[in-house]
Amino acid sequence: MDDRTRLLQKASKYRRLDRWVGDRETVQRILAFTEELLERARAMVKPDEEKIRKRAREIWEENGRPAGRDEEFWFQAERELKKAEIPEEI
Repeated sequence: MDDRTRLLQKASKYRRLDRWVGDRETVQRILAFTEELLERARAMVKPDEEKIRKRAREIWEENGRPAGRDEEFWFQAERELKKAEIPEEI
C-alpha cells in the first residue's frame, strides 16, 4: 500500500469519526485535519503530462487563445486533474 492510499484511508477514517463527536470545536479540528490529509494526498498525485497538456490547451482555447498565460493554464489543468483523482468528499 502506498503513502497516498494510506493518507486517503486515514482521511476517510477521520471523516467518519466526526459524526460521533458532539463538541463542535473538535469536529471542526477533525474536518480541518481531514482536509490537510486530502491535500497531502493530492500533492502526491502526478497526472499524466499528456492529459495536462490536452486540458491546458482546452483552457487556453476557452479563454480566447491569449499569449503569455501558458503556465497559468498548465497549473490550472494540473490542479483540475489532481482534484478529479482525489475528490473533495471521501
